[in-house]
Amino acid sequence: MKTKLSLLLAASISFSAVAVADDQAMMEAAGKELFNKCSACHSLDESKNAFGPSLIGVVGRQAAALPRFAYSDALKNSGLTWTDENLRKWIAGNDDFVPGTRMRHVEITDKAEQDYLIAYLKTLK
Repeated sequence: MKTKLSLLLAASISFSAVAVADDQAMMEAAGKELFNKCSACHSLDESKNAFGPSLIGVVGRQAAALPRFAYSDALKNSGLTWTDENLRKWIAGNDDFVPGTRMRHVEITDKAEQDYLIAYLKTLK
């Protein structure tokens, strides 16, 4: 009986891990779809910037830190690091979060869409 219970518990944990991995993959895929709007201005090539800076490695990076990009003084002086929380605030309304920034985008206020986009940004390394 104890062996069956142990096997059942092990199987349950394994299925849970697969479900979590599947959820993460689905979030990243949804975020990639949302990123299509962002790619009009942001490059996925870390060696070049477009109208906006490359977002490769953005999660955990200091704001306004990439060379060869003319950031606004507001962003340069913000002292921000692109954490999940700061990315969420930026995505929800960058003008409110860092007044004086030059970036213009359609605000994404839906928390689920923000989660998806942040999950995708984390894959860009």
